[in-house]
Amino acid sequence: MQNLLALLYLASAVLFILSLRGLSSPLTARRGNLYGMTGMALAVMTTFFVADSPVIWLIVAAIAAGAVVGAWKARTVAMTAMPELVAAMHSLVGLSAVLIAVAAVYHAGVSHSGVQKIELFIGAFIGAITFTASVIAYGKLSGKFGARAINFKGQHLLNLLLALTMLGFGMAYFFTDSQAAFLMMVAIALALGVTLIIPIGGADMPVVVSMLNSYSGWAAAGIGFTLENPVLIIAGACVGASGAILSYIMCKAMNRSIVSVLLGGFGAEAATAGPAGSAQKNYRSGSADDAAFLMENAEKVIIIPGYGLAVSRAQHALQELTDLLTERGVDVRYAIHPVAGRMPGHMNVLLAEAEVPYDKVFEMEEINSEFGTADVALVIGANDVVNPAAKNDPASPIYGMPILDAYKARTVMVVKRSMNAGYAGLDNDLFYMDRTMMVFGDAKKVVEEMLQAVH
Repeated sequence: MQNLLALLYLASAVLFILSLRGLSSPLTARRGNLYGMTGMALAVMTTFFVADSPVIWLIVAAIAAGAVVGAWKARTVAMTAMPELVAAMHSLVGLSAVLIAVAAVYHAGVSHSGVQKIELFIGAFIGAITFTASVIAYGKLSGKFGARAINFKGQHLLNLLLALTMLGFGMAYFFTDSQAAFLMMVAIALALGVTLIIPIGGADMPVVVSMLNSYSGWAAAGIGFTLENPVLIIAGACVGASGAILSYIMCKAMNRSIVSVLLGGFGAEAATAGPAGSAQKNYRSGSADDAAFLMENAEKVIIIPGYGLAVSRAQHALQELTDLLTERGVDVRYAIHPVAGRMPGHMNVLLAEAEVPYDKVFEMEEINSEFGTADVALVIGANDVVNPAAKNDPASPIYGMPILDAYKARTVMVVKRSMNAGYAGLDNDLFYMDRTMMVFGDAKKVVEEMLQAVH
């Protein structure tokens, strides 16, 4: 029986790994999701046989409630709300790790070894930090708490004192088995999650969400050791490692270091940059008809989608426009920056929802060299990822960040509601170039007007 259970857990772990592999490409994403769901169902069913006298009705009720809420949220969540939904999910993973650790500590008649105590400590404090930090990230992304960084004098010293105090209570639990010390450690970790995230501005939130994803995985892995559950260890390690790798990739795409993101400061610095001087600069504006005429008579058009496209849900109208231009012989492609939108893959999912062919969507490294031969670069709702200051202004906070070279196209058209700064709070030199034409308005309305003009 034990060999069979071990085999089932191994099968679950393999399915989780295959799931991550499948999710690495849009072409295999559906299969990856199927692998993940199958692996989770197999792991849950196997756990019923491993658990000692489980309360079946309570577990089934919890699973049913979670399934109902999850199904409802999946059907109703807007694409613009996906980043905060991911942050909310991470908070639940962290909270689960904390509750499991507390239950293990309070489990009557069970004595934990020194190694298990360390595992409980690590899993609990990472889970607690993940929980409260994810709640704050959710609030910043959704606008409920505001995206501004909150900085105050001595914040790093406060974080250090909280971390040392947390470690002290953890040591007290290790040497005395004090349940009260363990609860105090958890409480301080919850507070530390808040103080670590509030100094981080909205511009860095995508990286933070990715890091929290990694934290939640390591928390699950830590608890897996205590429960002697191999599938929890493997799944948690996969999530933790993949989240850490993704965070590194995103930081590289933003020319930032993980340490500088976690210490905060960029969001606050950027927020003061604002578009203060934009009213004194000259820019050229045009209509949707002007934009449609230029695209209709172009040979190559590169479209750069951003968060504004998601907000207005203009992706379906944009794809109709793309199809029409393609029928007229125009070569239309999409360019995706690694941190476009509010989270990695946000724009890819948005375009997939509109059934944009995968062979028309290119990553930054693949398409940047083609902007110089493009007749039109159409920027819809994107800002910071096309800001030339990243290349030519050493004083800019985003200097050195790789960008999409939209400024190299013969004509640049920017669809935007106003001249306000983007998510990082920085004015964009691209808007004031001689070859740039601003088209003001809601993205969906503007694209629909372009579509009518091309017809």
